Amino acid sequence: MALVPHPGARPPSRSDRDLDDEDADGGRMSFLEHLDELRRRLIVSIAAVLVGFLVAFAFVDRVFAFIMRPLQAVLPEGGKLIYTEPAEAFLLYIKAAALAGLFLALPVVLWQVWRFVAPGLYAHEKRFAIPFVLMSTFFFVAGALFSHVIVFPWAWKFFAGFSTDYMQFTPKIQSVFSLYVRMLLALGVVFEMPTLVFFLARVGVVTPGFLIRHFKYAVLIIFVVAAVITPGPDIVSQALVAGPMIGLYIISIAIAWIFRRRRAAETAPAGEGA
Repeated sequence: MALVPHPGARPPSRSDRDLDDEDADGGRMSFLEHLDELRRRLIVSIAAVLVGFLVAFAFVDRVFAFIMRPLQAVLPEGGKLIYTEPAEAFLLYIKAAALAGLFLALPVVLWQVWRFVAPGLYAHEKRFAIPFVLMSTFFFVAGALFSHVIVFPWAWKFFAGFSTDYMQFTPKIQSVFSLYVRMLLALGVVFEMPTLVFFLARVGVVTPGFLIRHFKYAVLIIFVVAAVITPGPDIVSQALVAGPMIGLYIISIAIAWIFRRRRAAETAPAGEGA
């Protein structure tokens, strides 16, 4: 016997049917299929990084000069970074090109991350693929540039400031470059906070009220993270990291408020508020 819908019931919208279809499609993927999907995404990402590495290696002298310029500026006049192993300098050029290749391939890598996560999302959430890639790329590069231009030179200046008549600052290039890369990538990840909040707000996990209520705890966590990221114990370098992070948290509150309202408007029943 056919079921007749109640006269007052609202017919399912197109988006509701899309969500049901997406849930059904996602449920048909087995564990092995997820592993196979992960393998494909990793292969594409690694290939993109490899292509980026080859392009960057063609200009490795410029890439290396861009990285070394702020480091050399802090050393005493005529001072140079040293290397003590035969292959150390060559491997450093390889690592510099690989780092630049990662940034060149970043949009492709982030797109592959989205493609891997997308099967578990609803239909209306999959529309944010391009915003995810653009926002993630922009904020990651912004964080890396902030580390390169401001934070790392300041921390580097702090360490180089202990030279006296009895000591000369002649650091090994490998140690310096490792520290530089760690700070660069760490701040790139930290600057992804607005992107993360944007999507959490869109799916209703995070609200502006939640972020405001936990602001004092967020500040505490931010200063702990800043102390871990910055190599120097000085409060100035830590404040240079913590300040923008607090600003990003405030921006995240505004993003959550804007897109929480938009999500509420999209999910409101038709005719409500008329």
